[in-house]
Amino acid sequence: MTVSAPTTIHGTNHGKETILVVDDEASIRRILETRLSMIGYQVVTACDGVEALELFKTSQPDLVVLDVMMPKLDGYGVCQELRKESDVPIVMLTALGDVADRITGLELGADDYVVKPFSPKELEARIRCVLRRVEKEAVAGIPNSGVITVGDLRIDTNKRQVYRGDERIRLTGMEFSLLELLVSRSGEPFSRGEILKDVWGYTPERHVDTRVVDVHISRLRSKLEDDPANPELILTARGTGYLFQRIVDAVASEGS
Repeated sequence: MTVSAPTTIHGTNHGKETILVVDDEASIRRILETRLSMIGYQVVTACDGVEALELFKTSQPDLVVLDVMMPKLDGYGVCQELRKESDVPIVMLTALGDVADRITGLELGADDYVVKPFSPKELEARIRCVLRRVEKEAVAGIPNSGVITVGDLRIDTNKRQVYRGDERIRLTGMEFSLLELLVSRSGEPFSRGEILKDVWGYTPERHVDTRVVDVHISRLRSKLEDDPANPELILTARGTGYLFQRIVDAVASEGS
């Protein structure tokens, strides 16, 4: 099963951002459709994973809210299929207390998760934060914005793209935002809490919340490092968090 990548820009429908809500519980679909519509989003709903993939092709959503446990094709399967062709933001809905569900979803490419039973206000806040981060088209206020070269890696902070040689490395919006943050103060460590607050927009309430950061770091390393098990770019700051190797004279202005 293959998902065709949208050929047009997300969110072009009537100027509204479109959200695809996927959940087999009709009550949750109704509540989210009503609330998200009231705050200005266009909402499309699906009751199972197969329908979700079909609607994704036709609706070209800006973000997907995706339940894990569903008939026909579960949320993990949907997430895997979407990530083969698209970097659309995905917020997963996971069972209360089931840490494995959350970690698995993140490892498959989800940007964030919300635990069931959840507050609609909390989900709305997560959606706003993810969309704000991934839709940012230009870097503002980050020193030396432009094209950063580290070895054979080229990080274009204006176009929000990463290349190794001539080959583009596919990153999700949140992955790029995380990389962008680390690069902005290369050589300086960030705590997991700082990263979570800056990139995801919320302060961790439980230790498990910071696993979002750990899994995204792992995903970045798998894409950027020659040997992810022995990273040379994204380093672990023992007892603190993470840092990007210090960049010296590696920045070039766009078009130079």
